[in-house]
This record gives sequence, C-alpha cells and structure tokens, in this order.
Amino acid sequence: MISDGLKFLLYFIIGGFILTLVTYFGSKDKGILAAFIALFPLVSLMSILTIYSEAGSLPVLDYVKGLLILTPVWIIFLFCIVYLLPKQGLFVAIVIGLAIFIIISVLLINYLNY
Repeated sequence: MISDGLKFLLYFIIGGFILTLVTYFGSKDKGILAAFIALFPLVSLMSILTIYSEAGSLPVLDYVKGLLILTPVWIIFLFCIVYLLPKQGLFVAIVIGLAIFIIISVLLINYLNY
C-alpha cells in the first residue's frame, strides 16, 4: 500500500504537470490547446478516483454535485476576465472575478446548506 505522504506528493506532481502544460501551451499562442488541457476531464477524473479511494462513493457524489452547482459561477468568473482584462488589466480583472466568484459561491453554498 502507498503511504499518505507519497500519495499527496503524487497528486501534487500530477497537478503541477498539468499546470505546466497549460502554461506552456498558453504562452506559445495555443490558447485553445491550453484550455483543452485545463478542462480535460482528467483532472476531474483524478479527483473522483482519489476521493473515492479515500472515502467511497458518497463523497464523490457530493463532489460532482458541487462541480455542477459551481460551474455556472466559474463561467461568470471567466466572463469577468474576458470583459475586464482589456479595460482594467489582469490584476483588477482577476480580483473582481474572484470576488464575484467567492461571493456567489458562498451565497449558493449557504442557500443550499452545504
């Protein structure tokens, strides 16, 4: 059996590898490929598998329901970046987008009693 420390190191390496690929292709004017890699279900699949291996099917269902609930909020965050980046710059676009994401997410989570 693999130790907890080694498992989390493996998760960290996989996540870092994906981030590296996204950054590499995004910086090489291949934004669609970078987005494809970032959104590829591999990250969700890995999360589902690791949550399942740690805690079983009920936590996986909670995780997937959370993804479904928060995906529209994430899309709002992306629209903030698209709209604000050319007008206000990256820092302002990210701060406002994250603030809106957090506020709506907290309201949704509280409303749904998660």
